[in-house]
Parts: sequence; structure tokens; C-alpha cells
Amino acid sequence: MSDEFRRRLQDYEDGKLSEEEQIQLEEELERMETYQAHLDEVMNKEQGEMDHTRTSRNEAKIIKRGKWKARMNTVLSVLVIFILVTWAGNIFNSIYFGEGDPSRADTYGDVASFAIMVTHPNVSVHVTGGMAGYLSYEFTGEMKKQIGSEWYTIGQFELPFRLGLPGILQMKWSDDHPKTRYFNSPDNPVDMDMQHDWNKLEKLPEGTVAEAYLSFDQYFTTDEILKNFEGKNLEPVWFAVDAGQQESYDPIGFPYQPMWHHEDLTIISHKEEKTRFGKTVLQGGTYPTVDNYGSGKLREENFIKTLRLLRDYPSITGKVNPFVKFDQITEYVESNGVKIYGAVVTGPTKELLKLKKEPWVKGIQVSDARLWNWMFTDQEG
Repeated sequence: MSDEFRRRLQDYEDGKLSEEEQIQLEEELERMETYQAHLDEVMNKEQGEMDHTRTSRNEAKIIKRGKWKARMNTVLSVLVIFILVTWAGNIFNSIYFGEGDPSRADTYGDVASFAIMVTHPNVSVHVTGGMAGYLSYEFTGEMKKQIGSEWYTIGQFELPFRLGLPGILQMKWSDDHPKTRYFNSPDNPVDMDMQHDWNKLEKLPEGTVAEAYLSFDQYFTTDEILKNFEGKNLEPVWFAVDAGQQESYDPIGFPYQPMWHHEDLTIISHKEEKTRFGKTVLQGGTYPTVDNYGSGKLREENFIKTLRLLRDYPSITGKVNPFVKFDQITEYVESNGVKIYGAVVTGPTKELLKLKKEPWVKGIQVSDARLWNWMFTDQEG
């Protein structure tokens, strides 16, 4: 505002302006009021837009922050639920597989390992088990066979369980493990090509040991066949038993060392330790003593007892060998007794060659040979 305009305003208030000057000044004041109103409107509009933009931005930030918070809450909730369910599943596994005396884990492990040893000549497996994830349990082990005095790994064994039900069995055999069946029953009129494998033994050099599958000319009791091996520098490791089926395809038998059950153990020490979810029992004991060339009744009772155990768990044994019907086999052996018609033996190749002169040996097949590792001692007990 200029000094001239201030002076005119003062004269207007003092009544010193002429009528024409008053009208002119009033028109100027009206124009100024209109301009000021327009200016105020523009300023208010711009301020409102700025406030709206600022408000919108704040709201967007709040909404974005709320979304991330909701997402994080969802993730944390899912994570907590997963941890709780996994924890509950592990507790369920521990209780389910640890229940009983012997525990389910011990029983299932025995069934799996015994099923392998009964249906696979000269194959032994020590099964271990442990939790493998949510509501799952897995048994694993190495499969081995004896050649000479040493045990050689020939494959891996895996059997998973979920909610107490067995899954898909995996038996991964090594490339050099033979897949052919070796025995010929006395009732089978088909003669084995004996001369071929006798020649194979003759060609094997001194300083080697071998694994051989013998077929007999008749059925023997356990005591009878063990007496046939007494005094020989050989070791029988597995016996083929008449089970009322085609043994040439699915041999059934038992190892030289009995398949001991938990109730066979005589406890000599017992200790209990408390844990968070119960207690751990530590026990020590001994199994019955068997004679090297005797204890036939004890060995046969152990075999029949094992067959009964395998019969009671078809869901597991069916995974090991779906073609073997342990219910029928158990009934047959219980009715007809343990009749042995073949055996897996191992020892120095030249000692095996001497079996050619034995009249009770109907046939032989040589499975495997290794460098000398023989430490056989013929002692009772």
C-alpha cells in the first residue's frame, strides 16, 4: 500500500474528499476486497490440496505399515503353529515308538532285520531307528555277508514309517552282490551242474576264501547237519529250511548264530534315568549259550519263534519280501518240523573243494571269493 493511498484513506475518513473522489476510492476498495477474496480462495484451495496430499501420504504409510504388520503376524502365527505341531508330532513319535516292553521301535526293528536274514541267505543287518521328520520314523542299516572270517558290506537298508505305518522299502545292493538263488531241494528232480563249480574251486588259487551254497541229498535236522561239519575247517553261516514252497526261488532259512529276541536276554544289570518326557532304562545281560556243533533244539525253537514274530507283522514283512507268506510258512514248519536241505558255508577254497567227496552234498554253487582272511577256530561254546 502506497503513502498516497494511505493519505486518501485518511482524507476519506476525515470527510475531506469531494463526492467524485469518494466514489472513485470506494470503487477501488471494492476491487481490492474482490481481489483479496479471490486470493484467499486460491490460497485456501492450495493449502487444502497440500493438506489432502499430506493426509493421503500419511494414510498410505499407515495402510502399508498395517499390511506388513498383518503379514508378519500371519507368518509368525504359521511359524508358531508349525513349531507346536512339529513338537507335538515328535512327542507323539517318542511316545508311540517308545511304548511297550520291548518298545515298538525295538520290535519293528527286529521284524525288519529278521525278515531280511530269513529270506536272504548269509545276509545280516543291524537296524537302527530314529525320528526323520513330522510324524515319521525311519529304520536304516547296513547289509553285510560273511566271506571267510570277515563281514563285507553289500548294501544299505531304509524303511520309513509314518503314523506307525511302513512306507516304501529301499534295499540298495552293491553291484557285486549276486541276485541268483542257489539251492536245490532233495525233492526237486533237476540236477545242478555240480562239475562246473567244482572246477571253479579248483581254479581258485591258494590263499583265498570263498562263499559256497550247498544243496543236500536229503533233509537233515539241525543237529545232524552240524555234526556233518564238525572237524572240517569250514564255517556254516546259514541253513535253508523246507518251508513248503519252491525253495529254488524263495529260500527260507536261519543264520548259524540265532536271532535272539528281547525275552531271550537274561538281565544282569538294570539302571533307570529320568528324562524330560519319562525315563531311560539301561540294561545289560547275556543270551543263551549255544554249542558250535550242537544246540539243535534251541536253534530250531529260535527259528520257529522268529517265524511267529514275522507272521504277526505282515505289513512290515510284506515290504521286505511281498511274495513270502509267513503265516503259511509258520504253519508248515510247525507241523513238519525244521528240515534242512541246504546251507551257506565259507572257508578256504581248498577246504570247500574237499566237500566234493561227501555223499550228502548234492550240489554246490560258488558265490564269491576273497583274499585270505581266515581265522577259524574249532572250539565248543
